[in-house]
Amino acid sequence: MSKFKQIILYFFVAVIALGAGSFFRSLLSDIYQTELTSEESQQGAKAILEASLPDLQGDDQAVSQWLGKVMVVNFWATWCTPCREEIPEFIEAQNKYGDQGLIFVGIAIDQPDKVKMFSQEFGINYPVLIGSFNTWSLLEAAGNRMSALPYTVVLNRSGEIVDTYLGRVNLKKLEKLVEPLLKEQPAAAEQPAQI
Repeated sequence: MSKFKQIILYFFVAVIALGAGSFFRSLLSDIYQTELTSEESQQGAKAILEASLPDLQGDDQAVSQWLGKVMVVNFWATWCTPCREEIPEFIEAQNKYGDQGLIFVGIAIDQPDKVKMFSQEFGINYPVLIGSFNTWSLLEAAGNRMSALPYTVVLNRSGEIVDTYLGRVNLKKLEKLVEPLLKEQPAAAEQPAQI
């Protein structure tokens, strides 16, 4: 077999393998998607809101500063293909819903210089924080039993976990979840009427 034919054969095998990998990844992310108990949800929300991580400039940022907004907290890495695929959609959604009180918070589990370069290249328009190896425990506290990326957690304005996504997020599904949340007010703002 000639070198050219070998290259063509390897190319087609690689394409088939990538296609199969994508298919099984999406299938497995649905299978391993688990519902959090009320207690797990409360503990996960508390862990996320208590987190303080450096931003792209190295300044510590408390996730709790965005309490009162609908938060989409996305754990990702520059080397993660599905992460790279969903980030442009997150940028679009941040543009579309940011004025209504939506905030994406990207928590990159990666090297700071790579995250900074990636963020500039993609034009990420929402806060990006840099996680360390210890951030995996935050992922687990938020319900990621697979310790896989990407992992996305949606919190309402009151800081309660509404849903989680293991694997690439379907933007249409995310929008259907987020749009009603944007119309709600945080529990702290709900005061009983004065008599």
